Amino acid sequence: MTTFNPDCRRCSRLAAFLDEVKAANPAYFCRPVPSFGDEMLGLLIVGLAPGLHGANRTGRPFTGDHAGILLYSTLHKYGFASAATSVSVNDGLQLRGCRITNAVKCLPPANKPETAEVAECNSYLSNELAALPTGAIVLALGNVAHAAVLRARKLKAKTYPFAHGARHALPGGLVLYDSYHCSRYNTQTRRLTETMFHEVFRLIRNELEN
Repeated sequence: MTTFNPDCRRCSRLAAFLDEVKAANPAYFCRPVPSFGDEMLGLLIVGLAPGLHGANRTGRPFTGDHAGILLYSTLHKYGFASAATSVSVNDGLQLRGCRITNAVKCLPPANKPETAEVAECNSYLSNELAALPTGAIVLALGNVAHAAVLRARKLKAKTYPFAHGARHALPGGLVLYDSYHCSRYNTQTRRLTETMFHEVFRLIRNELEN
């Protein structure tokens, strides 16, 4: 298993793109974005990849862009976060019993990682999943994250199909929940509403408590 490397440049396309973005935006983080949250956790949230002006700028998952607005307000509502907004790595926000990571640690062009890049980065996710205690819950935000979790656990996608609100009991004692990604596109088109997102977290919170 592979420990997270903050200087990783294994994907040449992503490394070159980060160099371009850094040259145009010297103050941006523009590196592989580490996971964020509690070391003692019952919930691991897996997103797609850092956003150009979000995590890629700030260095914290889902921080500084539209996708984080719904996520962090929901985490706060259900007791996983100390505040309802995430602004910067220095804002004092803490997660409680929860961590956030991404299927791909580096910003991809057009926010679309290639299949080979998801596979290359999968060893990091595999390591994170292996460290979870029995009974922990994994929440995949979107189909790419869902597939990355299954790949990391060496499971077949057809056995665990993605669907918003789905719950999958995985071998080894982990539980996988699915949600549509809380992206600007999904929330503005109402593919994902606040009510829908909250319902997934209500189920997760109830399961962790019971």
